Amino acid sequence: MSSAQILLVGAGPGPVDLMTLRAVRAVESAQALLYDALISEEAIALAPPGCVRIQTGKRAGKPSMHQDEINRLMLRLARKGLRVVRLKGGDPSVFGRVGEESAFLRDHGVSVEVVPGVTAACAAAAQFGFPLTHRGEARRVVFTTARLEAGALSGDWSAAGDPEATLAVYMGGEVAQALCERMIAAGRAPSTPAVAVEQAGGTNARIHHGTLETLGDRLKSQGGPVVIVVGEVAAHARELTVDVAQETFARAALTA
Repeated sequence: MSSAQILLVGAGPGPVDLMTLRAVRAVESAQALLYDALISEEAIALAPPGCVRIQTGKRAGKPSMHQDEINRLMLRLARKGLRVVRLKGGDPSVFGRVGEESAFLRDHGVSVEVVPGVTAACAAAAQFGFPLTHRGEARRVVFTTARLEAGALSGDWSAAGDPEATLAVYMGGEVAQALCERMIAAGRAPSTPAVAVEQAGGTNARIHHGTLETLGDRLKSQGGPVVIVVGEVAAHARELTVDVAQETFARAALTA
């Protein structure tokens, strides 16, 4: 096996101060940086002068580099002896295709290190003051995506009927109405609290409050990456207060 190594790094939800120290150090030492479409400019700017920077453009529903192209590109750069960092939004293990990329690279003799990051649901919960689990309300969390097939919502949504589960749904903004209807059909009460958070963790974060019965209508004006959280815990969500908002902007200014 060769000595080539690639780091699959989680950039968190956007702001650099939500990146782990290990992630920051990885980007700062990169010789080749392959980054996804939602990575912040601040995170990309951590790369040193002379680093090869390539936007791989992985974003649902929009033109992007195919996964096999990304795999081959990482391999080619690693075989040139470069320290390659593949920078992904959120956590690489949560809908980040880390398993596919790791398997491909290891099959070709390249060692892989995964650096975890803050995923959007956790960032949203912290920013808007609600838990993902809560005694007497939520004993488990289900992370899922709103997968489309032939333009329609697909998949098994039976887990949505569990009243003690919090559901965190990624990439569901455009199909929120169908998503809520599918959860109600699975047995979840229409009055179940639900929130949708745009740009979770960032200074432009925005929250939409509702229930399974009302959230779909309220999301028609959303315009950014959205994570939808469904369950009794969502009733604890609050708006950003002036103090919290100012603190968020202050932290962003310190890291700019």
